[in-house]
Amino acid sequence: MNALLSLLSQPRWRGGWRLLLALLVLVISWLAFSPRPPVVLSTGWDKSNHMLAFFTLAFVMRLGFRGHWSLTALALLGYGVLIELVQSMVPGREADAMDVLADSLGLLPGLLLAMALQRVARRRLAQPDLPGG
Repeated sequence: MNALLSLLSQPRWRGGWRLLLALLVLVISWLAFSPRPPVVLSTGWDKSNHMLAFFTLAFVMRLGFRGHWSLTALALLGYGVLIELVQSMVPGREADAMDVLADSLGLLPGLLLAMALQRVARRRLAQPDLPGG
């Protein structure tokens, strides 16, 4: 349990979270910019794909970077807007403002969950072990 708590809250793991974030951005960008992304990587509903992707990005970004939560939200919303702008130029794809709304609906719970888990992890790690436990 302490390993999981450490993974969520200790600065030494930030590099790993940042690497995971970079990999996620690469995969999501490839999916977003491909004229025909593979169907097997879909939830079956485009908006839930956006929510899930941005939930994951927000969660991982929060663990990798400890800036104010609003900076994470703005950076990811900017990425969502960029995706839509690029998609407007990709044959077979189109921009959709509702996708950016879906992105924001995914990133907010991702941020909140990451912050809550970090808070719990820091509290638990700060508590001394109880005797006999």
